[in-house]
Amino acid sequence: MENAKNKIIVLMGGQGAGKGTHAKNLVAQKGFKYIEVGAILRGLPQESPIKQIMARGELVPDSELFNIIKTAITNCGKADIILDGFPRNVEQAKWLVNQYVSDKSPFDIHALHLSLPEKVMIERIANRVQEGGGRADDVNPDVVQKRLDVFKKETLPAIEFLKNAKGIYFYIVDVSPTDFTTNFLSVCKALGIENIDTNKLQVNVANLQTSHNS
Repeated sequence: MENAKNKIIVLMGGQGAGKGTHAKNLVAQKGFKYIEVGAILRGLPQESPIKQIMARGELVPDSELFNIIKTAITNCGKADIILDGFPRNVEQAKWLVNQYVSDKSPFDIHALHLSLPEKVMIERIANRVQEGGGRADDVNPDVVQKRLDVFKKETLPAIEFLKNAKGIYFYIVDVSPTDFTTNFLSVCKALGIENIDTNKLQVNVANLQTSHNS
């Protein structure tokens, strides 16, 4: 169809859900454009105001983040996009809906909640530390728990908002199985993606990045 809209695929989930790994494998399989918000922020010049805010340990203001997201999406052109690391709270989720859910929008929003129990999240974080991957602060149980608490307090309500928002295609995907291929095929099934070459799957691709936060 000539008027078919492109997709913005939003991957959401707690620590250990594999957002980065799933995103990179979707890109490898289907050539989606990939917007990794954390990587964009880390890649900003040291002298930029946003980088200085981050250096002080403060949160980037939503207004600045919205400009970054909008620019990144515009730069992708007419393409299907994977959005990783945004939204993280209800206000960001509301902005995404207000910005891109309308008859005039060139995109449909497909939000996936990569769901797994907190116990499994903690186990996976510990496993990736043993394997030499993950974030530098994954070794600190108190920091890990703080991130999990922030996810429950801020991101879970954003997921619930998107679940109930009009015009959003929302899917809950259970990614608690230990086999990555099983989980990846579940993600693809939710998105209606077929003809997956499982021989090309890169299970540990996200763990190659020490700043990985999925």
